[in-house]
Amino acid sequence: MCGIAGVFSLEEGLPPPTVEQLGRMAAALRHRGPDASGLFRDERTGLAHTRLAIVDPAGGQQPLGNPEGTVWLVFNGEIFNHVELRGELEKQGHTFRTRCDTEVVLQAYERWGPSAFERFEGQWAVALWDSRERRLVVSRDPLGIRPLYLCVHRGRLYLASEVKALFAAEPSLRRELDPVGLDETFTFWSTVAPQTVFRGITELEPGHTRIYSASGVRDHCYWRPRFPPEVEPFPGSLTEAAEAVGQALRNAVRLQVTRADVPVGSYLSGGLDSSLVAAMGRQMVPGPFYTFSLRFADAEFDETEYQRLVAQRIGSEHRELLVSRADIAQAFPQVITHTERPLLRTAPVPLYLLSQLVRDSGLKVVLTGEGADEVFAGYDLFREAKVRRFWARQPHSTLRPLLLSRLYPYLARSPVNERAMAQRFFGRNLAGWRSPGFSHEPRWNTTSALKRLFSPGTREALQGVNAIDRLRSSLPAAFERWEHLAQDQYLEMRTLLSGYLLSAQGDRVLMAHSVEGRFPFLDASVVALAAALPPYFKLRGLDEKHVLKRAGRAWLPPAILERKKQPYRAPDASCFLEPVARGWVEELLSEHSLADSGLFEPRAVEQLWRKCLAQGDRAPLSNADNMALVGVLSTQLLHFQLVRRAPDWSATARPDSLTDLLTPSMRAIP
Repeated sequence: MCGIAGVFSLEEGLPPPTVEQLGRMAAALRHRGPDASGLFRDERTGLAHTRLAIVDPAGGQQPLGNPEGTVWLVFNGEIFNHVELRGELEKQGHTFRTRCDTEVVLQAYERWGPSAFERFEGQWAVALWDSRERRLVVSRDPLGIRPLYLCVHRGRLYLASEVKALFAAEPSLRRELDPVGLDETFTFWSTVAPQTVFRGITELEPGHTRIYSASGVRDHCYWRPRFPPEVEPFPGSLTEAAEAVGQALRNAVRLQVTRADVPVGSYLSGGLDSSLVAAMGRQMVPGPFYTFSLRFADAEFDETEYQRLVAQRIGSEHRELLVSRADIAQAFPQVITHTERPLLRTAPVPLYLLSQLVRDSGLKVVLTGEGADEVFAGYDLFREAKVRRFWARQPHSTLRPLLLSRLYPYLARSPVNERAMAQRFFGRNLAGWRSPGFSHEPRWNTTSALKRLFSPGTREALQGVNAIDRLRSSLPAAFERWEHLAQDQYLEMRTLLSGYLLSAQGDRVLMAHSVEGRFPFLDASVVALAAALPPYFKLRGLDEKHVLKRAGRAWLPPAILERKKQPYRAPDASCFLEPVARGWVEELLSEHSLADSGLFEPRAVEQLWRKCLAQGDRAPLSNADNMALVGVLSTQLLHFQLVRRAPDWSATARPDSLTDLLTPSMRAIP
């Protein structure tokens, strides 16, 4: 993994980017790539790169150009089918100077143009300057594993892996939180690309390629999730499907383990997904294979028993990290610096600490089980929607809503514990069971209630803004023809997978410690196969990920396959009652700090904080109060870290390499 950045003149006659400007951008991304850095610039374009060397450490220096010096690129990610693409290109007369996948990206573009990205299997963000065609091409992987931010300012396009690098490039760039982005976050838990929480800054959508040229801007969606009848349904039996899933996942793990020139380890939560990936990964590695697990001082969140069972079963070198509430509170500000977004949960923080353990153990790459719940229907949300639709067909039934009691067994304050309250809550809008978003409405409505904390100014800025309506209007035309479960999966992928799970809990907290995450469940073949399966193979009755459990029988003990699902979670608001956090928490929640940001109503926040203090450890806070406190604190931190203050990146070491195509007289231009 790496950090990429660039500056591109959209108008003729502007001075070229300076070495100092590109150097500041690279410095802001140094944590993403501590192994090397490089710059390229000519009269119109500047590209910067910081490298985490995974494939061909000796030969993969970037920015990388073709022999003629007419095409240059910076690349963040991995192309797992680069060996196969290299062979195809060599048959067509291409020769290679390196073994790295970056050069495959470059030469694939020279052979097939922007359509080359449709051939890649992997995770990437790319910026490519083609001086022959006078165009800049940017692309992002299908599921948005790797980030790419864009901003147009004074005739130039600025791009980077992280927002802080955009701010480092240009001090006059507006630094302000966008109420529309906050509205999305306090609805979906995340912004939905291209929206971000920063005014004037957008995020390239997953599965998109964009071309900037003299003729304008052309955006192309080369991939999105597709389900039957858009694609051919899987023709075989459930047994055959389980075999196919096991083989596809094993192939994905094999590629992601072997396509690296450094050791690869695996996260191990003790659940089905990470256990299956770790077991397969162990088989691919002849020597020591490292697994990494989180333990929690709070027993409610701890899965140590299952983690150790799997580690012993597969024979891995197992390492654990015990995390307390105080640990979470202490690291929370650093996590916001890296995630660059408000959070409604503290769950990214322990993963940030775990990635440090990975790096301290000498590893740069870990496999994770992320994505399995989205592609194989593993969340309680999918089960909840199925029960509610079943109930909606006979809304006066007294028996059908009893199925709600089988949901959320892992929550201390489960919404189904009180039957009457649960039926009132989940029974809302049953008549709309055919409408887009029916599955997610309970979550969206619960989260949207937190907007009561918004200040009058924030509310005024959001007049006429409706995040849910905007999302619905952007759904693909085929959406209505999909099965209900497919619709629910699509919405989960669109709203939460890229913007939160793969970012705040993935790329950002991994790259904070220069660790690359790899996601076998998001392999193109695995995703396509899962999408083609009948819904009842994935959600059989109320048994989630049924086909995946069958596929796992050859790999995992019954205790893992049969255990009730326990999603990864961490202590939330209670962390900020710890003495280590009280000082900065109360400062951020003070009237003058809230007035400085102008985002939240001080009286409402004060009432929330008093409630948290009064309750303490005597009774767990409600889900809504947990999200509210974490959401306000994280937004306040973001305001003070990236809006109120301007980090100084001027004291920067010169990059390791510099390709400067400017003439000596042009280099003197400031």
